[in-house]
Amino acid sequence: MITAKLLADRRGLIFLAVLALLAVLVPIGHLAMPETSPFHVPDWVVALLGKYLCYALLAVALDLVWGYCGILSLGHGAFFALGGYAMGMYLMRQIGPRGQYGNPVLPDFMVFLNWKELPLTWYGFNFFPYALLMVFLVPGLLAFLFGWLAFRSRVTGVYLSIITQAMTYALMLAFFRNDMGFGGNNGLTDFKDILGYDITAASTRTVLLVLTIIALAIGYLIARTIVTSKLGKVLLAVRDAESRTRFLGYRVEKYKLFVFVVSACMAGLAGALYVPQVGIINPGEFTPANSIEVVIWVAVGGRGTLVGAALGAVLVNLAKTIFTSGIFAPYWLFVLGGLFVVVTLFLPKGVIGTIGQWQEKRQARKAVEASKLSEAPAE
Repeated sequence: MITAKLLADRRGLIFLAVLALLAVLVPIGHLAMPETSPFHVPDWVVALLGKYLCYALLAVALDLVWGYCGILSLGHGAFFALGGYAMGMYLMRQIGPRGQYGNPVLPDFMVFLNWKELPLTWYGFNFFPYALLMVFLVPGLLAFLFGWLAFRSRVTGVYLSIITQAMTYALMLAFFRNDMGFGGNNGLTDFKDILGYDITAASTRTVLLVLTIIALAIGYLIARTIVTSKLGKVLLAVRDAESRTRFLGYRVEKYKLFVFVVSACMAGLAGALYVPQVGIINPGEFTPANSIEVVIWVAVGGRGTLVGAALGAVLVNLAKTIFTSGIFAPYWLFVLGGLFVVVTLFLPKGVIGTIGQWQEKRQARKAVEASKLSEAPAE
């Protein structure tokens, strides 16, 4: 009989195999195949796939806290955006005198706003290791401070969700201000290169895609390791019966804080990989609607499955790409809301969870039939 654990392991292996194939076949199709070949992968497909996989990593990060610990965060878009801004600041520092105003130190938007010197928050971002550290440190530190206050105060359920959404909204308003020094409404854009390589070159885009695939695979393995360990069993207990888990002597807030910080760091990495592939980061990434959309991805794919979260992110964003162009564009939000309602009512376990449930029931019926045949008297 196939157990839920075996099904999850099988799904994970298939997921990692698909990622490995993408990491090999897409670069070959993009760089080695001529444009006239039917196997050629065009630039726009590479860029779109890279964006989808960044979203998939963000969805896995949310599923880790929501699907396995019961923390419905409506603020993961903030962690994603903070990681993106950290990478965007590094890319802006790399432009140097090649900007429109030719200032070797100040980005163009600072020159336009008559800034005289580089703000303290921008120091160090001309070094890639420092920027990479900030990609993890800033979202992780925010998650630690927020989580320490919220979990220690035993804020749970819808109240925690509202607070995370308020945090995201507050950050959005702050980053929209020009005096914050992060580009205001326009954000950060017009990037030239990364680590000395032209950011628009086909080879650079391919490498960024492969790095995104690797990051998604590592993020999945980290999350999978956590949820299958003893720590994961405690997280499930917290999700299903937090009060009982607390009465058994577990420091629930410590477990929740740990997984919340890990999830925030994963979201920050997803944002950092997203920015050089999309070419822009602005305060719109902080909008609460973006964080709510991530919840829909996880719900559609299957909460508490990890693989389903990644699949849901790709499927929903693929549908978004299709329905936000042409005559369907004005109706996308209605389609998205309707999709969430349908999944909630008819597929509460999401696509992957429902398929796994069907497989378990089918194997159970086969086991019962086999047992009946074995118990039948021989003629």
